Amino acid sequence: MLRNWFFVSLAVLLLAFSQVKAEDEAELPVETVDDDMAAHREGSRTDTETVDREAEAIKIDGLSVAEMKLMRESSEKHVFQAEVNRMMKLIINSLYRNKEVYLRELISNASDALDKIRLLSLTDKTVLESTAELSIKIKADKENHVLHITDTGIGMTKQDLINNLGTIAKSGTADFLNRLQDASSTDQFSDLIGQFGVGFYSAFLVADKVIVTTKNNDDKQYIWESDANSYSVVEDPRGDTLKRGTTISLYLKEESYDFLEQDTVRDLIKKYSQFINFNIYLWGSSTKTVEEPIEEDEEEAVDAAETEKKEEDDEGAVEEDKEEEEKVPKTKKVDKTTWDWELCNESKPIWTRKPDEIVQEEYDEFYKAITKDKNGPMTQTHFIAEGEVTFKSLLFVPNTQASEQFNKYGQAAENIKLYVRRVFITDDFKDMMPNYLSFVKGVVDSDDLPLNVSRETLQQHKLLKVIKKKLVRKTLDMIKKISDDKYGAFWQEYSTNIKLGVIEDTANRTRLAKLLRFTSSNGKLSSLAEYVERMKDKQESIFYMAGGSKDEVEKSPFVERLIKKGYEVLYLTEAVDEYAISALPEFEGKKFQNVAKEGFSIDGDTEAAKARKEVTKEKFDPLLKWMGEDALKDHILRAEVSERLDGSPCALVTSKFGWTANMQKIIQSQTHSKTQDMQRDYYLNQKKTLEINPRHPLIKELLRRIEDNPADKTAAEMAVMMYNTATLRSGFALKDTVNFAEQIELMMRQTLGVDADEQVEEEEEVTDEEPPEEDEDDEEEEEDEDDDEEAEEDAPKDEL
Repeated sequence: MLRNWFFVSLAVLLLAFSQVKAEDEAELPVETVDDDMAAHREGSRTDTETVDREAEAIKIDGLSVAEMKLMRESSEKHVFQAEVNRMMKLIINSLYRNKEVYLRELISNASDALDKIRLLSLTDKTVLESTAELSIKIKADKENHVLHITDTGIGMTKQDLINNLGTIAKSGTADFLNRLQDASSTDQFSDLIGQFGVGFYSAFLVADKVIVTTKNNDDKQYIWESDANSYSVVEDPRGDTLKRGTTISLYLKEESYDFLEQDTVRDLIKKYSQFINFNIYLWGSSTKTVEEPIEEDEEEAVDAAETEKKEEDDEGAVEEDKEEEEKVPKTKKVDKTTWDWELCNESKPIWTRKPDEIVQEEYDEFYKAITKDKNGPMTQTHFIAEGEVTFKSLLFVPNTQASEQFNKYGQAAENIKLYVRRVFITDDFKDMMPNYLSFVKGVVDSDDLPLNVSRETLQQHKLLKVIKKKLVRKTLDMIKKISDDKYGAFWQEYSTNIKLGVIEDTANRTRLAKLLRFTSSNGKLSSLAEYVERMKDKQESIFYMAGGSKDEVEKSPFVERLIKKGYEVLYLTEAVDEYAISALPEFEGKKFQNVAKEGFSIDGDTEAAKARKEVTKEKFDPLLKWMGEDALKDHILRAEVSERLDGSPCALVTSKFGWTANMQKIIQSQTHSKTQDMQRDYYLNQKKTLEINPRHPLIKELLRRIEDNPADKTAAEMAVMMYNTATLRSGFALKDTVNFAEQIELMMRQTLGVDADEQVEEEEEVTDEEPPEEDEDDEEEEEDEDDDEEAEEDAPKDEL
């Protein structure tokens, strides 16, 4: 019973509480929700107004906003399949490295469309009835941020729009090509660019929305519209405005507005598409200063001003002159801006023509167009390579090489441009040409290069090697064919490149060796082949001498007897020369011999020569042993009788595999070498062989003294002096320059009769003492007295 009363009381309390709460809520202000939230002043502005603004912004010429809205409502809407949508995102975000290639792809597609209608017109002239023009026109609408690309190509039917643009990787070009090749095997049918079917979608790299308006001869004009998520196709309510062809309208993203600039678009056309077969026009403005007739009001004001001026300046003017002046119409200079279609691809791909049909002036103009070099080329080669990969190429050698070229040696050069069916792909090659031929400029164009899908790089490195091999061979053949009157200029400009090639390119070392030129002892620039032709009978080696200058090598003791005997010596005076010759084992069966190194004989191996050598060696054997084992044991490896010296008493000869004086200078001058390099220090400190001239009077006198007294102090001092002078004569640096200077000073004392022990006179010490202050005061007093006397003398003169 109590339990029931408890529940009844609880219910009454809850009822009373709810009534109080309801009364409190009734006192609060009531707010209502607007029927149209988007239309409310404080409501969201992202629905109705935004849609209207987009509709106004994205419109097609000739259609009002209402017509656009009606067209979109009646259009067929399609959604990309899920896997296609993923592929689209991949294309837009990952496939292309550089956004600017979108224009290359769209122009290539336009070129394909033009090629298709051109090929069809070969058998059916009626396909060109709608319009005979075959061109590409590009126009930027800065106000609406739209870029229009229009071609008069084959156009697309409604089904083509769905099949080709609605399916990624569906190449209309590939299908068209297959159909034509099924019907015919003519080579001209392969002259089409697009192969992958993804190039069109590069438009979404720079655009939020793409509208394609197209007209094919077999169908009506249609509009395809897409925002990369879905697309729609509708018949164009404007009718047949294109006659034939396609217009692609790109509604650019904000970050891509730069592609609306006239200069930017022009530069991209010239970079990627300047060799497209069809004319590419850009709608642009140009400002010119022209003379226009002055209007009546302005003319009266000008006449009044001129009349006043003439009346003031020359009142007596002849009336006849005034009549003549009145007959001449008055004009003024005005800057006038005109808009017109500008042809952007004036340069034609002359490499596609036969070399016999091209004159030198055309080659020169083409070279200037692709290199911006006003001087023209020194020579060129134009060829077609066939085999694993077929390509056409046109290579040039510039007249001059940039002075900083070797500061960038080994870096990738952008001198060889790769084209596929005349569309520029890339010039970013590290392996297209070897480093030593980086000065060569030109183009390579192929129809069947295996590119990656983005058409920015080659897929197979193997084919690059094949192309490189053929380019190098053709380049070397081109250089070899340079006429003798021009080869001197080429060698002056590119000699270092060819020598570096001898060092680096083992495969073409023999070909490069034939291009080498060196100054000869006969005073002329000579090739190795010419030297071999002039070699003496039984001469087995090509003699050369390396040094810092022609004067240095000409006066070197190592060439004295060779030149006297009638042998020719090549002078190597550039730093890279000795490296290059060292890399050449032989030339036409003749080995190279550095005349500053040991290991060759001038007199030969006849019995008479051998007998004379034995007699001479036996005669000077005491001197040779004394030098090697006593007087110069710390300086030389050994002493020998020389065959190469004529006027010099002695010389230091390097071992067969050692470093000559010239090589030591080059090594020591390298700034990037290690401070402590064991191999380097070994070669630098290697002892040399001292060769003596048995016919020289100093050597004979030294032999006589040694035979009389091996402990002769003067003979020992003279031996050291001879070693030092031989070191300098041979081009090496003295290690102990102080000792050498002291010896020279001693000789000068003896020559001038100055006692060797006479010391330098002691210097007198001079102390700087300050004069006493009193003297300064006296001088000041004397000056004051002199001033007073002068004043007294001047006083009477003033009074007079």
